[in-house]
Amino acid sequence: VLSHLVPSNPVQAMVDGKILQVIVFAVALAVALNASGRRGRPAILFFTSLAEGMFKLTQMVMALAPYGVCALMAWMTGKYGLDLLLPLLKVIGAVYLGCLLHVLGVYSTLLLLLARLNPLHYFKSIVDAQAVAFTSSSSNSTLPISLACAEKRLGVSPAITAKVLPIGATINMDGTALYQGVTALFVAQAFGVDLHMLDYLTIISIATLASIGTAGTPGTGLMLLTLTLTAVGLPLEGVALIAGIDRILDMARTTVNVSGDILVSVLIARSENELDLATYHDASAGEDIEFPPR
Repeated sequence: VLSHLVPSNPVQAMVDGKILQVIVFAVALAVALNASGRRGRPAILFFTSLAEGMFKLTQMVMALAPYGVCALMAWMTGKYGLDLLLPLLKVIGAVYLGCLLHVLGVYSTLLLLLARLNPLHYFKSIVDAQAVAFTSSSSNSTLPISLACAEKRLGVSPAITAKVLPIGATINMDGTALYQGVTALFVAQAFGVDLHMLDYLTIISIATLASIGTAGTPGTGLMLLTLTLTAVGLPLEGVALIAGIDRILDMARTTVNVSGDILVSVLIARSENELDLATYHDASAGEDIEFPPR
C-alpha cells in the first residue's frame, strides 16, 4: 500500500487518474522547490499562477453548474426513481450533525485541555464570523470578519492573526474533510458498492489531503468529491446527487472551517503568550467594533 503511493511516472499517474500518487508527488515537489531557495522561486510563482488559473476555471464551471445539475438530477430521477433522492435528507442531517459534534466536541476539548480556556466565551465571540461563513460559504470572504473577532473579542495578538488566519483559510478545512467522508459513504450506499477497510483508509487520506489543497471559495468541495469517488472506484454519477444539495452542505462545512481557523489562532496565541486574557474573558469586548466590508 505504501509503495503504491509513490508514482514511478508522475505524468502517467495523472493520465491514469491515480489521485493519491499525484498528491504525493505534488507534496514532494513542493517541499523540494521550497528547499531550493531562490532558484526554486520561479517554479513556485509558475505553479501559484497556474493554481489561480485553475481556481478561476473552477468558478467558471460552477457558474454553469446549476443547469448541469438540473439535467443530471432529471436523468438520475428517470433512471433510478425518487427512492434514490429521498435519502438526501439523511445526508444533510448526517453532515450537519457531524459538523456540530466536531465544533462543540473537538474544539471545546482542545480549548479546555490545551489552552485552559472557557469554550463558551470562544463561541460567543465568533458568532459573527460563523454567520458570515454560513451565508457566504467562503472562508476567504469571511477572513476580515475572522480577523476582527480574533483580535477585538478574543484578544489574539495581530502578529498571530496576520500569520495564522490567512494560512488557515487556505489549508485548514476540517469541515470539507468531514463532508468528503460522509458524501462518499452515501454514494457507496446509494449505488450498492461494498467498501473495504482499505477503501475507508483511502477515503480518509484523500479527504484529508484534498481539504488541505482546496480553495476557500464556494463549491470547490464538490469538485474535490470527484477525486474521492475516483480513488475508491465509486460511480461519478453520485456527484449529480450531491450537487443538488451541495450549497446547503457547503454552508455547514465552511462554518466549521472558519471556526477551526480562529481556534488555532487562539491556541497558538495562548502558547506564545500573545493572548490578552482580559479581553478573552470580557463578555462585552468588541461589541462596538465595525467589521470591514467583504
